[in-house]
Amino acid sequence: MKILVTGGAGFIGSALIRHLIKQTEHTVVNVDKLTYAGNLESLSPIADSPRYAFEHLDICDAAGMAGVFSRHRPDAVMHLAAESHVDRSIEGPSAFIQTNMVGTYTLLEATRQYWNTLDDAAKSAFRLHHISTDEVYGDLDGTDDLFTETTPYAPSSPYSASKAGSDHLVRAWQRTYGLPVLVTNCSNNYGPYHFPEKLIPLVILNALEGKPLPVYGQGLQVRDWLYVEDHACALLRVLETGVPGETYNIGGHNEQRNIEVVHAICDLLEELAPQHPAGVTHYRDLITHVTDRPGHDLRYAIDASKIQHELGWTPQETFTSGLRKTVLWYLANHDWCRNVQDGSYQRQRLGLVS
Repeated sequence: MKILVTGGAGFIGSALIRHLIKQTEHTVVNVDKLTYAGNLESLSPIADSPRYAFEHLDICDAAGMAGVFSRHRPDAVMHLAAESHVDRSIEGPSAFIQTNMVGTYTLLEATRQYWNTLDDAAKSAFRLHHISTDEVYGDLDGTDDLFTETTPYAPSSPYSASKAGSDHLVRAWQRTYGLPVLVTNCSNNYGPYHFPEKLIPLVILNALEGKPLPVYGQGLQVRDWLYVEDHACALLRVLETGVPGETYNIGGHNEQRNIEVVHAICDLLEELAPQHPAGVTHYRDLITHVTDRPGHDLRYAIDASKIQHELGWTPQETFTSGLRKTVLWYLANHDWCRNVQDGSYQRQRLGLVS
């Protein structure tokens, strides 16, 4: 297939594209606006592949998206382009509404117009796969409750509300226009190339520099952690074998409290990076509890039994194995980390797309 991936320079999108180019024979067209979280360095392992093309474009640009469809004529769309940081959505929700909802609407219309030009066989085979989050469900009350594909939506933040809105738009285009869509809602991703504003890379890099490790409240918030390369495999499985109109939850079966995650990272660093920064005796000493953010959901947990039973997918990494791989990657990729931290990747980005 020729697959159009939106947001392919982001964390999950770049992992998906690396997987598609390295592990399959599919061709990829990457459409990305290259906001602060878009980093083409994350695609350097596959950037020279003849099966990879990059289009620097905002998905809100209707004419631009129509041009991409006309030039590349994809067999499928995997839609990952989104603003995704909860704290940023609280500080400035406008960009989240624009990208996550208006952008999704614009993409849906461009896709529908293109889809209507296809012959019957191509039209039947075509798929639009919308990648979303478990945060649309809000949070869970009981310690044994799990999000299923039929859990009512109850988003808590501007980010999750905008993603919930985009999910509803995608399903409406399937119901109203017959567009063959797939929706997936995933739990918290982690792994290589993760932007350092997110919990796991932030803790790793701050610890190595002897900086405070900020933990909201007492760190009792529970998340289900999914290794990003497992997620990439699941997304491809859904695209290739999922049933149009269906939703599939993707989880890692790895529930952890935030404070447990921070402790685990500190313990791994004691083993893998025993040369502490100046003035630091133990990495755990850097943990600093800060005021909790507004509307912070207490617990997310995914029931991923549907994708397991119907499509045969299960995650390969445990949290222990995935976290070790993640810490080792950050320890081995100082240049990537430094370029993100000092903004060099953005200057390189401007040169790449000028």
